[in-house]
Amino acid sequence: MAVEDPYLWLEDVTGDEALDWVRTRNAETLEALTSGERFAALRDEIREVLDADGRIPYVVRRGAHLYNFWQDAGHQRGLWRRTTLSSYRQAEPEWEVLLDLDALAEAEGENWVWKGAAVLRPDHRLGLVELSRGGADATVVREFDLDAHAFVEDGFFLPEAKNRVGWIDADTLYLGTDFGPGTLTNSGYPRLAKEWRRGTPVEQAKLVYEAKPDDVAATAYHDPTEGFERDFVHRSIEFYRTELFERTASGLVKVDVPDDARASVHREWLLVHPRTPWTAGGVEYPGGSLLVIGYDAFMAGARDFTALFTPDAHTSLDYWAWTRHHLLLATLHDVKSELRVLTPGPDGWAEAPLGGAPEFGSAEIVDTEPDVDDEYLIDSSSYLQPSTLSRGVVGEEVEVLKQAPAFFATEGIEVSQHFATSEDGTKIPYFVVRPSGAEGGPTLLTGYGGFEVSLTPSYSGVIGRGWLARGGTYVVANIRGGGEYGPDWHSSAIKANRHKVYEDFAAVAADLTARGITTPARLGIQGGSNGGLLMGVMLTRYPELFGAIVSQVPLLDMRRYHLLLAGASWMAEWGDPDVPAEWEYIAEYSPYHNVHKGRKYPPTLFATSTRDDRVHPGHARKMVARMSEQGHGVRYYENIEGGHGGAADNKQLAFKWALVFEFLWSRLAG
Repeated sequence: MAVEDPYLWLEDVTGDEALDWVRTRNAETLEALTSGERFAALRDEIREVLDADGRIPYVVRRGAHLYNFWQDAGHQRGLWRRTTLSSYRQAEPEWEVLLDLDALAEAEGENWVWKGAAVLRPDHRLGLVELSRGGADATVVREFDLDAHAFVEDGFFLPEAKNRVGWIDADTLYLGTDFGPGTLTNSGYPRLAKEWRRGTPVEQAKLVYEAKPDDVAATAYHDPTEGFERDFVHRSIEFYRTELFERTASGLVKVDVPDDARASVHREWLLVHPRTPWTAGGVEYPGGSLLVIGYDAFMAGARDFTALFTPDAHTSLDYWAWTRHHLLLATLHDVKSELRVLTPGPDGWAEAPLGGAPEFGSAEIVDTEPDVDDEYLIDSSSYLQPSTLSRGVVGEEVEVLKQAPAFFATEGIEVSQHFATSEDGTKIPYFVVRPSGAEGGPTLLTGYGGFEVSLTPSYSGVIGRGWLARGGTYVVANIRGGGEYGPDWHSSAIKANRHKVYEDFAAVAADLTARGITTPARLGIQGGSNGGLLMGVMLTRYPELFGAIVSQVPLLDMRRYHLLLAGASWMAEWGDPDVPAEWEYIAEYSPYHNVHKGRKYPPTLFATSTRDDRVHPGHARKMVARMSEQGHGVRYYENIEGGHGGAADNKQLAFKWALVFEFLWSRLAG
């Protein structure tokens, strides 16, 4: 049923009338929040964190070099550069600059934002550089010669689109792009996967696979691993359902695993990570497990899997990474990281701890080079421990390569984990980072609760400087919808059960008050994207629990979300508003439809980006317009650049965070 919406005109992203409205709201917010000394101090201190020379230059190893992308005060748009391991071990590595984005942006008159590069294996000489205008998801693709430090004249080029591109060999690519009407899915992603040869018009690229219009996307890719060269097509049916095909000389052959499972092929092995229980070879494996079998044997009909990981009530699989001879597993035990190494041998798979995770912290395998050796790079941190980047080789001593500086004093600050009881009795974990004497004081609670995203403990100089160092308490809620306890933790709170996400977050807020950690008047909350939707639901459903709310790049109009930008790809999470039975439960929490005149709401700041081409800025615009019409006090800020991250460089990012903290401090400090 169509519902009259008087603010549809605000969905015209760059329309004159809509942008005039944005400028007016921005001016009101900036006048109210940016004129004081505290805002300037917050902005400058956060900028120091973001631009600090002592930050770890994170790298990936490809061949003989370590590659890094770096931004600081002198290089706001950034440098793509590389060095060697021996040089990287030094306090001041010698960097070979491949591409200076600030110089490129100035020379070409474009606001380029780095979006990564796909480098051709194994010689790593040619790259496909992706550049975004203003930080949007849509990119321009340009071929780059790493040895010459220059773009390839008359090389591969794709105009701005949500491109999917990768190497087959030096003269051939797989690509998906906007080929014209009917070539994108309803979600706005490529539905045609093609093979494109150098020197031919892109229009003549050979069709490899065509997805359906209501699929999310289709992608083809080449695995160049020596001795195991294969080509695959990946069909995303919806966010959690996929199909994988091997492209052979005789056509596409399906890798016959459940469509809700994640399947990956590495050398001789097939890994399967089912989301729901799966029976194979007469054995039932639980959802969240990790199974392995020989790939060729599986394709020939074998189903005698080995279970490498089986979840329990407290432990879930977070991710995995291959080295040349080993498989590294990262698990979460009550949201704290644990690392293990598994090794195949004639007697099966041997298992040993890998180590490297701090208490109440996380450890992330940031890179391996499985073509070559058993090296791995691991980054470990906690809420109070700055990052340490270490290099290990399986079976050898771990070497510390870099340590990040501390950006705030931690003496007297403690970290604890608690469990709140949600409405249906489920125990919901949350972490509290609290300075001494902060009882009952200003508290910032954040959460996400969607898409199997896990919020693990990690160090943040921005949170430290802007919040903890000023006496605030910081809380992270591990609510359902995330992946902290495996696929069930997520799937138990989608579609008709989405209300559980919001009940969980409200339970944590109430528990903070019950424990005396804070009071409703001094409890602020903040979240972005799906977390921005969470903030909108808290605003409209539980306003009495909070003293201030910040909702960033949010979804809020859940009646139209599937019609805007990439929204159709998320219907597996929330449901289809065009199906009456599904709109019935979505309507219960859609913030845009549940804000009412005459009800008291806490002060709220909505922030978004004009260049966000993932979550439409119209969500935040329309919510603010409706709340303003109803007489509610509400602030709004829209950055012109930034994409879905809300900021295109460190200057914008520091400004954005200072705005958030100033808003919260001014409402919660009392």
